[in-house]
Amino acid sequence: MADSLTPLQRSANMAKIRGKNTKPELLVRKLLHARGYRYRLHGSAGSQKLPGKPDLVFAGRRKVIFVNGCFWHAHDCKVGQHAPKSNAEFWEAKRFRTAARDKVQEAALQEAGWQVLTVWECEFKKAGDVAALEDRLVKFLD
Repeated sequence: MADSLTPLQRSANMAKIRGKNTKPELLVRKLLHARGYRYRLHGSAGSQKLPGKPDLVFAGRRKVIFVNGCFWHAHDCKVGQHAPKSNAEFWEAKRFRTAARDKVQEAALQEAGWQVLTVWECEFKKAGDVAALEDRLVKFLD
């Protein structure tokens, strides 16, 4: 299927995609804040910058949470395993590099004494999943 947008329009759309303050991340933040948890955002632990810029940092607990999109981080769910047909080699290489980088950054955090939890976008699909996710988050943080 041909792209219905011009290259300039496609470029503008892609430029708007950001890695911070995504809907899943905001939902996790809202759930945790309502439970009384306080955190720092996007990889800061005081003056220290953490590897991988975790979405939520609980410095006093030495715990971090990443909220990852299934497609971009090549999760093993249906969405994460769906590869685009156009420019397939580029996307496969990009997603492979992202997943490999995630593993390296998680290992670096663990080596530095941090506990890491990754929350996937697919965990928000059904209302029951959100309750299970909230339980998982609380169990990780306590």
